[in-house]
Amino acid sequence: MSRRAVNVTLDNLDDLPVRCRTCVFWELDPGGGERAAAAGDGAFEKESWVSATLLEWGSCGKVVYVDGVPAGYVLFAPPAYVPRSVAFPTSPVSPDAVLLMTGHVLPDFQGGGLGRVLLQGVAKDLTRRGVRAIEAFGDERWESPACVLPADHLRSVGFKTVRPHHRYPRLRLELKSAATWREDVEVALEKLLGSLTPDPLLRPV
Repeated sequence: MSRRAVNVTLDNLDDLPVRCRTCVFWELDPGGGERAAAAGDGAFEKESWVSATLLEWGSCGKVVYVDGVPAGYVLFAPPAYVPRSVAFPTSPVSPDAVLLMTGHVLPDFQGGGLGRVLLQGVAKDLTRRGVRAIEAFGDERWESPACVLPADHLRSVGFKTVRPHHRYPRLRLELKSAATWREDVEVALEKLLGSLTPDPLLRPV
């Protein structure tokens, strides 16, 4: 079985799961996201966001393939490229960090270490680019797949709370810590990425 993770580009954007391909929860502000969903423009807006981010900043995601079949993905970007991030009560994201936006490992491929492959790929990419940390907003009341990551799962893979909140804490992973991840966090990473099914209508409160 061969596994490979590559950068998200306009050429492989359609390899994202259909629901994720059309979700612009993070890529637009709340009002813009609702309008795009209502008009059915999610896929177009997603492509526009990826195109602009690639041109202006560089790689903003990874897709992992198993024997040539797309099995999962993750997206990330500086907060300036993520309009939704300012809608959270624990914003802003630290200026030296990149925001882990969303991701997903397809059910048929969960439990095979792909979450670890994806997040370590992100960590290596960002370290080479001089980024010091990854931050994410967590959901303390997470119950089912959604765009906002479960806070407990983030903590289980090494993220630390930097701004507490009863619902949406902001958490941080220092990249020097990511370089020393051990095999025993693999299951936690799979659980984290397996829990994400973006919903364009979900809004922080």
